[in-house]
Amino acid sequence: QVQLVESGGGLVQAGGSLRLSCAASGRIYSINTMDWYRQAPGKQRELVARITSGGSTNYADSVKGRFTISRDNAKKTVYLQMNSLKPEDTAVYYCNVDTPLHAYWGQGTQVTVSS
Repeated sequence: QVQLVESGGGLVQAGGSLRLSCAASGRIYSINTMDWYRQAPGKQRELVARITSGGSTNYADSVKGRFTISRDNAKKTVYLQMNSLKPEDTAVYYCNVDTPLHAYWGQGTQVTVSS
């Protein structure tokens, strides 16, 4: 059974930083892309950042220059460093891990940015 455990969310003031982690465990032998999504109240879930198995990255325009995605393949972990946080970054953040057989979601971690 595959499990994704997220951590690092919390409450921070505008301009502050947080680092999210998502660790995969269980029967995962190969990972393709690793993503971070977010969903704010009343809004659709949106892709925030993606990192491929080769290390290429993509970001939503709203977070470019502020967020950095990285991964540790040996630990099967993906990170999201979030700097210069804004109130509009407030959302539940989810990791998504894509394998050749299935895509898995984390349980979500709340990020709240106060003004």
